[in-house]
Amino acid sequence: MAENQLTVQVGQYSRKGAHDTNADSYGVMCPSGRTLELKGIAAAIADGMSTSTAAKEASETSVKSFLCDYLDAPESWAIKTAASRILSATNRWLHGQSHSRFENGMDMVTTFSGLILQGGEASIFHIGDSRIYRLRQGELKQLTRDHTLRSAGGHEHLAKALGADVHIAVDHRSEVLKSGDVFLFTTDGVHSVLSNQQLQETLATHCDDPDTCAKTIVEKADMAGSADDMSCQIIVVEEVGQAKEDTHLKALAELPFPPPLKAGMTLDGYRIIRELYASPRSQVYLVADEETGGKFVLKTPSDNFEDDATYLELFSREEWIAQTAASPNIVTAPTNNRPRNFLYTVFEYIDGQTLRQWLSDRQEPSLPDTRDIIAQIISGVRVLHRKEIIHQDLKPENILIDQDGTLKIVDFGSAYILGFENGNDTPERASNYGMGTIDYLAPEVVLGGKPSPASDLYSVAAIAYHMLTGKLPYGTGLNGKQDVQQATYVSARRLNKNVPYWMDKALEKGVSVTPENRQLALSELLQDLTAANPRFERQHTAFIEKNPVVFWKSCTGILILIIGALLF
Repeated sequence: MAENQLTVQVGQYSRKGAHDTNADSYGVMCPSGRTLELKGIAAAIADGMSTSTAAKEASETSVKSFLCDYLDAPESWAIKTAASRILSATNRWLHGQSHSRFENGMDMVTTFSGLILQGGEASIFHIGDSRIYRLRQGELKQLTRDHTLRSAGGHEHLAKALGADVHIAVDHRSEVLKSGDVFLFTTDGVHSVLSNQQLQETLATHCDDPDTCAKTIVEKADMAGSADDMSCQIIVVEEVGQAKEDTHLKALAELPFPPPLKAGMTLDGYRIIRELYASPRSQVYLVADEETGGKFVLKTPSDNFEDDATYLELFSREEWIAQTAASPNIVTAPTNNRPRNFLYTVFEYIDGQTLRQWLSDRQEPSLPDTRDIIAQIISGVRVLHRKEIIHQDLKPENILIDQDGTLKIVDFGSAYILGFENGNDTPERASNYGMGTIDYLAPEVVLGGKPSPASDLYSVAAIAYHMLTGKLPYGTGLNGKQDVQQATYVSARRLNKNVPYWMDKALEKGVSVTPENRQLALSELLQDLTAANPRFERQHTAFIEKNPVVFWKSCTGILILIIGALLF
């Protein structure tokens, strides 16, 4: 067992009540290795509503979907984001099935209580009247609240459940996780007849053997006269483990810096061919893998930041982002199990040129070429956004074009990861470590606001404007509050008459200083740059713009007539 790794013991037991079928379901997902470090351990229990025709199918589906889909969710998603999206999708499916397969729309309804142990926290997600308790230092605490209503006759009925409505509000709470914590999951067939005191005493007596404890609790409920299905699941936490951002990223960051590298040297099996680029923040080399012969790009941190923990963490993330956001338009990072003795990152080698160099060779690219480039940028950025990653430094220098014309987005040193918000990732923190280049950076980020997909949309629109005009939409980058307040959009048509009026208006919308005034999504921006949006059609065209030669000739003629009249 790895040192300080999350470890648990699990116990489960279920018995059907008076019905023919046991409508309860439960399960635990205990992965291993890197998946355990990134995902943690997930558990769930569900109780299909007894009046539902497909109660068992509903409960079983909710548990399986939660456990399996959480395992497959992007690693960059926050736990709450992943669980909420999974449960929302499951709810819509159950509700849809109820209406398409059955008559009354309530035939696939279930309670649900889920738990995710990860990063030193216990995250609870709940709807209905199944329960999760925690036993800590001999005290039992109910962590969920029952969603029930009491009728005039004294009977309790479910007020909320998965599948009952097209929209749901799932309870969520997070608790600090401690070694020795015991989590108890029960359906109402158990806790409706056993008091908290009885549950607490049984747990205290048998928690060293979770299976025996779960069976004992169910048997006590049966003996107490429960007529409902009775299910119990117990999770005993032995070791808490480490926080998400302190796993493989932290292990990388703790490695020593490489020595100064020169052509011909070898570093952990990579032979240095030549230096490609150097800055105050990093050095980039073209290398060859001595095992495979393949060419890669190896990036090393600058000695200027050797004692800067935040810089080291952000540096280590770059390779992880490239591995996580797989796309033909994002640079890839190879995965191998070769041990590393130094801190560096490795990426695929792109035999091509930057977009900046590509533009220098063409001066004024055609509209079709511009659209193709922007479409590829958007394709890559959308993958990042689906992983909840904001690039924050989209610019011509960070876009490579290979010999086949395929575009690759590179350099994730300024990336902001929404899924790490529960840790120390803040806009202010990122801004101190190479936040994007001002020329293409969204005004709200320049002013210290939180990055969002709209921030990257601004950068993409600014790149499109630059490709068509050779300039920036406001003449220069917006560096500060005063620049933002005084910003005046320079029409792209003033600089390039080949730009259609509607495309100019689409660009103006995309680079609006107010995020809410931009297109709602990158796909909308691409559509606006591809085909004329009726909203951007010109109502009236000034005569000077329609036919400037005739306009000025007419003005000259009129002026001559006026002068002649004055003279004679």
